Amino acid sequence: MGRVYIKKEVCIGCHLCELYCQLQHSRSTDLIKAFKRESMRPSPRLRVEEKEAVSFSVRCQHCDEAPCVYACLSGALTRDSKTGLVKVDEERCIGCWTCLLVCPIGAISRDTAEKKVLKCDLCQGEDVPACVANCPNEALIYVEVQDESHSTEGKVIAMIQ
Repeated sequence: MGRVYIKKEVCIGCHLCELYCQLQHSRSTDLIKAFKRESMRPSPRLRVEEKEAVSFSVRCQHCDEAPCVYACLSGALTRDSKTGLVKVDEERCIGCWTCLLVCPIGAISRDTAEKKVLKCDLCQGEDVPACVANCPNEALIYVEVQDESHSTEGKVIAMIQ
């Protein structure tokens, strides 16, 4: 499974990760059409937090013990056994927002028009998530982690810092 890591010291808060996430999840995947011509403007699956000189993107971390999966009343949030991703079945989502309440990092958002939840899906089907591929300062890094038990994450975080 892939993981996105943040180098917050080089994030400039440009919000391009949000823009390209929106574009990736639009119907047309064309910049002009997605933002000017689509009847419903696409929503990003991540957000940029800014506080003075520090900024960084917040997205679903696909937690090992994902509270959102346990809290989901309809069973719309599940973990894919092959990829390890926490996925949303939009047909089953009833828009109760319980997952929003229990997410420890606030990475799940609401699509109020559709009354469904939105969360990062790591741009499945792409080699690298759109937010990472289009970050101008390389503040986002995508790393494929094969076995979480070997603590590759610690090595990558040390490398980033």
